[in-house]
Amino acid sequence: MAGASDKARYYLEQSVPELQELIRKQIFTKKRSDFEHKLNARGSSASDYARYAEYEMNLDALRRTRAKRLGIKAASHTGQRRIFFVLDRATRKFHGDTSLWMLYLRFARKEKANKKVAQIITSMLRLHPASPELWVYAANYAWQERADITESRGYMQRGLRFCNRSKRLWSDYLKLEMLYIAKISARRQILGLSSNSPQKELIQPSEDYEQDMIKLPRATSEDTGLENAAASLARSTNEESKIVSSPALAGAIPIAIFDAATKEFPEDPTFGTALFDVVTQFSELSCSKRILEHMVQYLKATTPTGAATLTCYIRQPLVGLVAASTLLPRALIDVVDRFELAMQKVDSLKGSPEEVGTREVVSQQTIKCLGTYLEFPELDSDIRAVLTAMIKNAWDHCLQLLKTRSSRSKDETIALLRILHHHGFEDLMQQGVTLALAMWPDDPQLMTINSQVGALELHH
Repeated sequence: MAGASDKARYYLEQSVPELQELIRKQIFTKKRSDFEHKLNARGSSASDYARYAEYEMNLDALRRTRAKRLGIKAASHTGQRRIFFVLDRATRKFHGDTSLWMLYLRFARKEKANKKVAQIITSMLRLHPASPELWVYAANYAWQERADITESRGYMQRGLRFCNRSKRLWSDYLKLEMLYIAKISARRQILGLSSNSPQKELIQPSEDYEQDMIKLPRATSEDTGLENAAASLARSTNEESKIVSSPALAGAIPIAIFDAATKEFPEDPTFGTALFDVVTQFSELSCSKRILEHMVQYLKATTPTGAATLTCYIRQPLVGLVAASTLLPRALIDVVDRFELAMQKVDSLKGSPEEVGTREVVSQQTIKCLGTYLEFPELDSDIRAVLTAMIKNAWDHCLQLLKTRSSRSKDETIALLRILHHHGFEDLMQQGVTLALAMWPDDPQLMTINSQVGALELHH
């Protein structure tokens, strides 16, 4: 059996031709003996291979820099081939180390070696089928670099066969399908195929304009071939109507993903909220309202008094609305009604262990949602007054929990106090700080906020 030095010598001899060329051209003469002996000796680790690959990467970058400075034309593929050889040996020996696989992939993508990337991804997923992060990486590569939704969707679906309990994989799959719908919708709008695209008005000629025209003989449809053109236009119109009415553009796939995902986690309604948040990022899509309505109806049917359900139910009317929207006043009225209805459902839980947590989460999330609109300086003064009253109403529920020392979330309470401070609710903030310090007297963050309140009082 060959010793470590013999194996090292064998691998070193394979690089002799390229080294002789580099020496002949006087670029540099660095040896790889130390690394090869270390790798082929007993006790070599994955970090040894990683350092060797990093050395080769730096070496190749230096070779290119020196060759460019000296004006020497040197072969560029030899360094890349050498690095691939080192990383391939590393992943074969330490195939369980995902960091080596990711190093291999990053270098291949940097070198734009697409075939190599495909080979690496296939080998990596074959050895690590239970790693959701790797499936997500493969799907993102297919979508972002290759713009291939079929391949990307295939990675997601195969990943879910092995990792059906991965929340991240379900969430990213939903996001992928929403991105695809957004891309198709944007493309249709640019091409003028969208039903929302503005139609150009035809200018009707005046009578004086017609008097100055020379009348030509009237041509029949047979002479001009308009019959064929009309038939072609009718066919294209039918195809366009089919595309517009396509279930995919109407959000059928995201709805199917949501249904399948929630079946895997029936005991966790907060996961439904996480998927709800994914869809709200695409509020400009016409299908988003239908998807969100389906999500809210599902949550109401499964956990009608759950904190996640009530939070999504309250937030739904405001999704996609900006401060200048004419629909905002009507949406705020809807939010007020929904918040009151949600609190009635929370009151029905009185005496149960879920009451305090549900009341706290719903109130806190409502304040956070409404507080985002106070950031806009162009917000109408009447709407600002309505938002202020709604925030005070929700904060009263939080204060009630602090007074009875029933609040469970110190971090969320501190976050809300900072939101109140940011928007100038000093009076509400002062009450909250006093009650919070009674519950958590030694918390340094609360002490800092309390000092800020004292500074505001001195200033006034």
